[in-house]
Amino acid sequence: MVVNPLCRTLLVVVSLAVLAGCASTSRDRASLDAEEPYFARDLPGLPGGWDPMMSPVDNPILEARRLGNPPPALVRQALLAQHERWVGTPYRLGGTSRGGVDCSALVQNVFEETFQLSLPRTTGEQVSQGRPVARDELAPGDLVFFRPPGTYRHVGIYVGEGRFLHASSSRGVMISKLDNSYWRRHYWQARRALEPTNLAQRLQADVDA
Repeated sequence: MVVNPLCRTLLVVVSLAVLAGCASTSRDRASLDAEEPYFARDLPGLPGGWDPMMSPVDNPILEARRLGNPPPALVRQALLAQHERWVGTPYRLGGTSRGGVDCSALVQNVFEETFQLSLPRTTGEQVSQGRPVARDELAPGDLVFFRPPGTYRHVGIYVGEGRFLHASSSRGVMISKLDNSYWRRHYWQARRALEPTNLAQRLQADVDA
């Protein structure tokens, strides 16, 4: 079958538009190399920090709930548990699994697995979800968006304490600091798909089940 050159061009453009809304550029490599280990820090509700390589806290979400933590802390612990599951997964444009994932697919997977909330596939669609949130009012579970140079857009999930979970194009799934020079320079906006209380309720229902 002979494919019309115009049709072939349109197919390529559409494919790139779907995938391009998610990748950060290679310029973040140097600025991300200095990221400090997140789990070395004390976490609210878990004195001494949470080491994902140790098993005494078999389920950090249940532990946080046992300590009577408020909804934002429950959401944070759930996101950290997802980080443990996904950390080390390489970045792959268009990827949707632990074999390789891009930023918007990671967000989509985490929200589906953690909160049973279906988000759109692309960054361009996710940026229209929920309501806008000021940077100084961010809460765990908020979506944070970045506009690096070029046509690419990047998205991650705020986990609290000035950090967000995302799929970096240079280092794969990781937790980064919002005030990192690269991310601070290209910060765009934040959206709240659901209030922390609602996210915690969805999480709580899943844990109880």
